Amino acid sequence: MEVKGKNSRMLTTTEVADLLHVHPNTVRRWANEGLLPVYRLGTRGDRRFKWKEVETFIKSTSHK
Repeated sequence: MEVKGKNSRMLTTTEVADLLHVHPNTVRRWANEGLLPVYRLGTRGDRRFKWKEVETFIKSTSHK
């Protein structure tokens, strides 16, 4: 999945799940557990993820 302007935009839970090939609930759980940095936006508390932090997460988990 090519992410346009990947350094400047925030990713949704679904986009992160697609990148990591996991279910969105897994991304939510990792965020809730503090494994993946998350930002809550708006009154609904929508989750957003920074591309660089997702990239760091991918690199840190691929060495295990």
